Amino acid sequence: MKTGVKISNAVGIMAACFVGQGVLQGGIGPQPSSTDYEVKRVVITNEISRTVKTLKKGTPAPTFQGITSLWQRDFSAGKGQISGGLSPDQMLFALAGFRELVAGILWVRADSFFDSGNYDAILPIIRLVTLLDPKQIDVYATGMWHIGYNFTDEEQRSDRRYIPSALALGKEGTKNNPETYEMFFETGWMWYHKIDDDYSNAVKWFEQAAEKPDMLAARKNLLSNAYERNGEVDKSLGVLYKLYNDAAKAYGADKESYGNRQNRDTLENKLDTHLVRMTQRGWFAKKAGRPLTGYDVNPPYNVGFSCKVTVIDPYVLRFEGTWNVKPVGTRIRAVIKDVDFPNAEPAGMKWDASNDVNLDPPRDKTFMQEQLFVKNQRFNRKVDMSKDPTMYPFDSKDYIVEFYYNPRSAPPHIQDKFSWDGDGMTDANFLDTKIRDGQRVMYTSLRITRDQILRKGEWQDKTPVIRTSNYKETLGKSYNSSDKVILDLPSLRSGN
Repeated sequence: MKTGVKISNAVGIMAACFVGQGVLQGGIGPQPSSTDYEVKRVVITNEISRTVKTLKKGTPAPTFQGITSLWQRDFSAGKGQISGGLSPDQMLFALAGFRELVAGILWVRADSFFDSGNYDAILPIIRLVTLLDPKQIDVYATGMWHIGYNFTDEEQRSDRRYIPSALALGKEGTKNNPETYEMFFETGWMWYHKIDDDYSNAVKWFEQAAEKPDMLAARKNLLSNAYERNGEVDKSLGVLYKLYNDAAKAYGADKESYGNRQNRDTLENKLDTHLVRMTQRGWFAKKAGRPLTGYDVNPPYNVGFSCKVTVIDPYVLRFEGTWNVKPVGTRIRAVIKDVDFPNAEPAGMKWDASNDVNLDPPRDKTFMQEQLFVKNQRFNRKVDMSKDPTMYPFDSKDYIVEFYYNPRSAPPHIQDKFSWDGDGMTDANFLDTKIRDGQRVMYTSLRITRDQILRKGEWQDKTPVIRTSNYKETLGKSYNSSDKVILDLPSLRSGN
């Protein structure tokens, strides 16, 4: 009798599960299809809007909507799956406690999208996997890289509107995985390498990574580099001393190890080079309050920046200008963005202004960043944005064109003259000591309109040209890719 009761209960539970699955998956009553929905843009604030799907007018709402209909509405356009990744049945597994299983299935599915270059389809999968299994560190790290690096235009310029989302994903990864160094390091790397300007944040995240017991020794060098680029040269030296001492102890314990000897010798060489640079660039003298006379940074070198921007075709701009520095290695940052771009800063933006992993960047805003390579004291670069209207919508009326150079991002042979803070650099027109705290940088900006960029209105039949006040035409002499490259390092130190 007791057995019969147990069997009866089990049958009832199974029946309830099947009924429950049917209700959850199929809903109650007639279910809408993907064609019963329409897409709308809803404005939340002056700077934020969202794309939502709602039932078309006249379409009756179901009593209870099933999972199949919901996924068809939001992701699959009638196919019953999220971009080929998460079906309603898999969603039921997740609801029943198989979150890690579903996350694994999804991430395996994402591989095929990476292989085929279908990058947009990977975004919702990344987000779902991290929500289903917050311990998936590889997904967080790969997701940051994918969002920050993979969305590019036809000329391989990154869509920098995605960087805040990449950083937000990294911060979320550190909160969900505080016991390991990996997401702290990956977030620091995004600041150090991709943003390549605000090194204080790179230092912050690398410091936290270095505190973790599983931090790889080979990656600890980057904290020293980040300190150096952040102008904290003494802290950079301190990290090098510690790494060298640890390497010397490891070599003393096992002198037969080639790796131990190589690591010690490499750090010794890096430490010696760092001390020489600190001396020659006048760092110790400046710290002691002594004049910089006789050091490589004195007198400051006039870089002589000037620029002209010509709109040669709709969405196609040519940047021409001068930079009075002969050694190869200068890359001047050029930025075009809306005058009212959200969270804008000179030559950039507040990259981590939000903690929301928003996979839909401001589609009505434009942010283009290019590096202008200087060769033989001048540059000439054509920037074609005509093939990427979604990345460069140019919906606003007015835009700003910015030019920026920071010695902290310069290669060592340029820093030997300019130093880390720009003590050895000046510019008669565009030296700036305010936009980057404690630094001497080159910065200027010009205004340009949408009609000029698109060659519309009065600019349809005449060529828009904007220039700095000191720009002088080169009398027909233009940039030639066959020009010889000058590597005259001593000339950089030969006064103004």
